[in-house]
Amino acid sequence: MRTILSRVENDCQTGSRHTGRVLVVNRFVVPEEQAVTFRDDLERARQALAERPGHLTSHVGRNVDDPTLWTLVSTWEHVGAYRRALSAYDVKLYAVPVLSRAIEEPSAYEPVEPGADLNVADTRSLG
Repeated sequence: MRTILSRVENDCQTGSRHTGRVLVVNRFVVPEEQAVTFRDDLERARQALAERPGHLTSHVGRNVDDPTLWTLVSTWEHVGAYRRALSAYDVKLYAVPVLSRAIEEPSAYEPVEPGADLNVADTRSLG
């Protein structure tokens, strides 16, 4: 859910100009005694996100070796579609409270396919 941008000395942000499909990977650590409730909440969050424009696919998963590790993986047409989805009422109501429990780490990834050019981070002005 978080996009990490780093500050540089001239008060600009280093970001990306990626405009293609985006994978969003949210990981969670959930105590086993909360698993049933969390599973329902995470599925409701997935459904709310799935109803938004630009959503392509999404899946809930649980680690096969450590049942306290969960994930929500979604694919979007582009990063803007995902970011706009986060401001929708149903997403704020059902998904944001669950996503706020995610492990704090960058979550947006570009798909890496054979022969495709990868995103290049560059500096852009804030004003």
